[in-house]
Parts: sequence; structure tokens; C-alpha cells
Amino acid sequence: MSAPTRRPIVIPIKPVAAPRASDVASCDHVHDHGDSHGGAHSHGEHGVEHGRQHPHHHAHAGDDCCTPDLSLKTPASSPAEAPAGTSALRWRIDQMDCPTEERLIRQKLGGMPGVERLDFNLLQRELTAHHRLDDVSKLEAALQQIGMAPHRLLSEEPSLPPPPAVPVRTRWLLAASGTTAVAAEAVAWATQDETGWPVMSLAALSILLAGGPTLKKGWIALRHLTLNIHFLMTLAVGGALIIGQWAEAAMVLFLFAVAEAIEALSLERARKAVQALSALAPDVAWVKQGESWVSQAVGEVAIGALLRIRPGERVPLDAVITFGQGAVSESALTGESLPLDKSVGDRLLAGSVLEDGSLEARSTEAAGRSTLARMAQAIQAAQAQRAPTQRFVDEFARYYTPVVVLIAACIAVLGPWLGGGDWHEWLYEALVLLVIACPCALVVSTPVTVVSGLAAGARQGILIKGGAHLEAGQKLHAMALDKTGTLTEGRPALTDCEPLGRWRQADALLMAASLDEHSSHPVAQAVVRGWRQGASEDARLWPVSEFQSLSGRGVSGLIDGQRWWLGNPRLMAERGMHHDDAMAHLQTLEQQGKTAFVLFNESEVVAVLGVADTVREHAREALVALRSLGVHTVMLSGDNPVSVGHVGRQLGLADARGGLLPQDKLDAIASLKASHGSVAMVGDGVNDAPAMARADVGLAMGAAGTATALETADVAIMDDDLRKLPAYIRLSRETANVLWQNIVLALSIKAVFFVLAFTGQATLWMAVFADMGASLLVVFNGLRLLRWRA
Repeated sequence: MSAPTRRPIVIPIKPVAAPRASDVASCDHVHDHGDSHGGAHSHGEHGVEHGRQHPHHHAHAGDDCCTPDLSLKTPASSPAEAPAGTSALRWRIDQMDCPTEERLIRQKLGGMPGVERLDFNLLQRELTAHHRLDDVSKLEAALQQIGMAPHRLLSEEPSLPPPPAVPVRTRWLLAASGTTAVAAEAVAWATQDETGWPVMSLAALSILLAGGPTLKKGWIALRHLTLNIHFLMTLAVGGALIIGQWAEAAMVLFLFAVAEAIEALSLERARKAVQALSALAPDVAWVKQGESWVSQAVGEVAIGALLRIRPGERVPLDAVITFGQGAVSESALTGESLPLDKSVGDRLLAGSVLEDGSLEARSTEAAGRSTLARMAQAIQAAQAQRAPTQRFVDEFARYYTPVVVLIAACIAVLGPWLGGGDWHEWLYEALVLLVIACPCALVVSTPVTVVSGLAAGARQGILIKGGAHLEAGQKLHAMALDKTGTLTEGRPALTDCEPLGRWRQADALLMAASLDEHSSHPVAQAVVRGWRQGASEDARLWPVSEFQSLSGRGVSGLIDGQRWWLGNPRLMAERGMHHDDAMAHLQTLEQQGKTAFVLFNESEVVAVLGVADTVREHAREALVALRSLGVHTVMLSGDNPVSVGHVGRQLGLADARGGLLPQDKLDAIASLKASHGSVAMVGDGVNDAPAMARADVGLAMGAAGTATALETADVAIMDDDLRKLPAYIRLSRETANVLWQNIVLALSIKAVFFVLAFTGQATLWMAVFADMGASLLVVFNGLRLLRWRA
């Protein structure tokens, strides 16, 4: 290759350099604890509640302390929420697959009258315009003008898979273009004639084979005064042809086309990582019709249909098991690697795999409303929400590119006049500077990194609903956690059985479970479950006759002809029973915040039992990990302070606050913000929705089991593994590190080549490698996040 002789450039040119929620009215419901048989089952003076706890009363699992306002989220946190009074129009645009096209479309449509907002889904190559127009033909005509042929989609029409990133035909054209470009360079080097007809013919053929898309996009950008990479590359190639550098122009255009193809393939990896989630559910399901089973498309299966799932098959729809039992793997949705044993009454999630056993289940959701579908929709919406770093980079590029173009123009125009020499030399230097200066590497690095982070989180069961929430995790300094259902299991469990006198624990527990088996109250069922866990498979409960549910006191029944009672101290006092050891045990258990009750018959007190909401398996480990990350942790609960204090001591929590109304939780979040800065709230997405909305980040636990949590939380942990809370923060910090690595890497490479350009050492080849090489480096660096593990 030959190029004009260059001298250092010595021209002294100086470049020109919301509240998340409103207060929510609180309410305080006191729930009676009658069981399904119509009677009461109150074993103790303190009940285990879901929500706020009151003496003498039990709240049933699932009862809300208040009815939350589920519309508390601002529009920024819900990209799918349309501006009021607008209509939405959705297009598929196959030519739109990177931020360059997004900026071009924003510039063209963003300022048009009647257009309120544009939502981009680059993964699916879809554009949604929220508008107030009667005639939308002008919008489609504007898209046609900039080479973005739109295909209108119906609002309910599902997203189609995008075309291949690099079609086979394009690959052959690139190979042919590269061959002719190398031939042109070889002939130019052999003949030392850049403008001979052999060189010009080979170079022109190479440009025609691979340069069409770039030159077309560059012409569109020029017509619409958009300074993007295609405009700068077209300008560089055109300038090189003008000064007679035909072989170099062909090679530059070929290298740019190859780099774009590699970049497209890299982006395809991030796209497929997200799309893989949607592909988990099978296309067909086995549905019972009459007496036979038929194969039916999943989209046509009605709610309430009876499904059959065989070993090794994926569950087609959300459903509830009606027959059979088996081991079900939910790893693709929740990140939990071990299969779960499920039987009649348990819930199945679409996309999970039946590893062993055979099941029949009744569908509870349509295909488009399954947990899996909502997860996929949340990720699709999340990638449209730009992260703060991405907004910074876009704003930087908005001013940076025009300044560099102005500098290059000054070099081309003023160079010969101020520095002397041939104008060809100065024009060549200006073209080199243009290519080096393109901010493509900066702009493309952030969306790739963010999407990779979102996909990596989803694969680990951490559903993050937007780049802003992904970045927000690394700024957290405090985290408030609800107790019931978050730090604890959310349902009562038998914790104590203290036999008295001559009785053995196993015999006492058998009597208690025999009585409680006839009540459906959660406390009673906890006693029965506790007995079953310690009993042998062939063990049987005693038959009970004349069963009575004694309102507010307990239960009673005849076992083997003898009257037995199981209830609170008031019931024991009514029957004239007194036992000093029993009273001491009762007092100890109640001081620990447990529901305590006594088993006795007509002649003696047999045992004291305790029931409480148990701490989750990995709760303490997760809190230790959070503190090691520098995050202050606090428990906020509506339960009575005694119970909350006991759980706090079990978990090593120095700050455990009980007896809080919803307004108190909001005040606590505000106080934590004032003292620590950025705060997260962790709850179940229902009772805690107001506090989650007030916090900087709202995290919902066990979101796979509730649609509300998926819709209201900023971050949804798909299972109940609390270790994913510190994992979310680590993922956020890793994403932030990669984002800033990419920014520093891109700017450093450009700085080096700027110096080479200003000293006359850089060529167009080097400029292309500087720009597209930097782009590929930051893309590959961002894709590293796809391999992230919690």
C-alpha cells in the first residue's frame, strides 16, 4: 500500500468542550381464626400471622394487612405503561439492530407532532410509537425515508424471531470482497500505481460487493444530517477515492463490513441468551378430551384444561397437580439446581421439567400469561429501559462527534494554508481522524453489557426489570427486609414439644396430632406436619370421636374412650388444671414469640407444645454476605415486637423492628434513606408494595409463585433463596465494572490513535482497526457477563 507522505499536524486547535411513591393510607385488619369447620382453633395467646400480629388472633396465610396501591410505580420503572391518552403502534424493523439505527429513528420520529414516546426493543427489532395521531401513514413514510422498512404488527401479535444476524449470502459477498480488496492492494504494491485501471477495477468491484449497505446508510445519514459511523465511514471512503487511494478505500470498507458482521454475531449471542427463556415452554401439550389424550398447540389450550406430563417432558403451562407425584426441576426459571418433589395440590410452572414420575394437572393460566411468559416479557421490556451509564454515553456522543468532525474539517481546510504541503496529505489526515474519532465503541458497549447482565441474572433466577435497576444495586448501602414470608417461611411450623411427667415426646405428639388432624387451622396443621416428619411411614393417628372446636381456646375429643384437650392456658384454667412446670414452659415459649399451648386429659397435663414461623434455611448466610458487601440490614415487620426480636436474634440482626403499620414502614424507608443513602426493600410484592415503591430498589421474593410480585417489583427473585440478594448486588457491581472498563478501554484506544494521527503516523487501516477493533473488544468484554454465576 502506498499513501501520501505525512508530516506531524501542528495546527493549534482547541475543541469546544422523582418521588417513587406517595403516602399510602394504612389499615389494620384483625382476622378471626376460625377453621373451615366453622370453629376456632386458638392454642395460644399469640398467633403466627402473615402481616400484622395481634394478641388472641391468627391471620390466615395470604390475608393482606392492607390493600396496596399496585400502581405506585412511576412510568420510568414500567416501560410498557403507555402515556395517558395515547395510542400505541408497533412495527417490526429488520434493519434495526443496533444503537446507531435507534438514534437515527429517534432523530427522525422523535420530534414529529403527535409522537409522545418511542420504545425500542433491539433484541426483537421492534419499535413501538405512542402517539396522538389519526393518520399514522406519515410515521411509516418517515421510516421508509431513512431506510427502515416497517412491518406493522397487531398489538396482540407475538414477536417473531429476528432474521439471522449475518445471512449466508452476505458471508459469500464478504469473502469475494475481501479477495478482490487484497488483490487490489497486491497490484498497487507491485505496480506502485494506486490509480491504474487494474487497481481501480479490483477496488471498485470490492466496494460493490460489500460496501452497498454501508454506503446506503451513510447517504441516508448525510441526507438527514446524522453524524453516525456510517456517515463517517462513507465520508472517509469517498475522500480516499478523491485523493486516489482506491486500494486503501476498498480495504477499509471491507474491514468495516467484516467488523460489523462480527459485531452483529456477538450481539446475536446476547439476543439468543434472552430468547432462550421464551423457548423453554413446549409448543404442544397433551390435553384430555373425553376419554382420550390429544396433542394440542399450547396457545389453544383453555384455562382449566386437564394436562398430562410424562417423564422428561417440559410443563407446557402453569398448572396445579390433580393426580400423581414426581420430581420437577425449575432450574431454568428459579436457578435452583435441585429438583423439587411435587404431588397433588402443588403448583407447576411452565418451562419446568418433570425428571421423574408422571403427572396430571389442571392449567391455571393461558400461554401468554404464564410465569415464564411474564418473565420473558419483563426482560424484553427491561432492555428498552436505558441504564444511567448508557444515557451518559449517548449524551457524551451527542456533543463529541460534531466537535471531532469540526476538527477534521479544520485540518482539511486550514492545514495546507497554515502548515504547508499538499492538500491531499491534509485531507488524508482529516479522513483518518474522522474514522478514529467515531464513538461507535462507546455507544455499542453499554446496551450489550446491560443485556448480558440481565440475561445472566435471569438464568440465575434473578429477574431485573431494566438497566437502571441493574446499575442501582451497586449503589445500595442499606436493605430493609420483611419478616413473614421473606426471612421466615411464612407459615407456622412445630418447634417445641416438651413432655411432662411419665410421657414420652413421641406419644404426646401422637395425641396432639390426632386431635389437630380434624382442624384445618394453620397452627393445627403445623402440629400434624411436625408429627409426620418424625413418624415412620406406617404410623397412624388415633381415631378421634366427639371432636369439638372450642372458640378462642383450642380443641377437644375422645381418644380410646378418654377425653383430651389441646389449647391455651385459658382452656387449662377452665378445666381446673394447674401445673407449675407447664406454666414455666408456656412462659418461656411465649417470651420467644411462639404460639404455646398445652395437651392434657382429665387427670394430668401431658405436654407443652410451641409453634412458630421458622427462619429460612439460608437467611443468616445471606445477611452475613450482605453485611460483608457493606450493606446495612434491618428487619421491618408488622408482627409483635417479641416475635420479631426473637427472629432478629436468631439471624444476628441488630436492628429488628416489629409492630409496624404500612405507614411506619414507609417512614422507616425514608429514615434509612436519610441516614444511609440508597435503600432497597425486600418483601413479597403484595403487603410490602408501598414500602418497595418508596425504596430505591424494590425486591420481591418467591416471585415465581405470584403474578403481583413480577409486576410490582424492580427486581424479582424467582425462588425463596435469600442468597440471591447479595448475588444481585455482586452482579450489579460486576456490570458497573465492565461498563466502566469498556468506557476506559474505548477512550484509551482512541487517545493513542489520536496521538498517532496528530503526529502523522496513522493510516486509514489503523483508523479502522482503532474504531472497529475497540468496538469488538468492548462487545466481547460485555458478553463476558453471560458467563456470570451467583
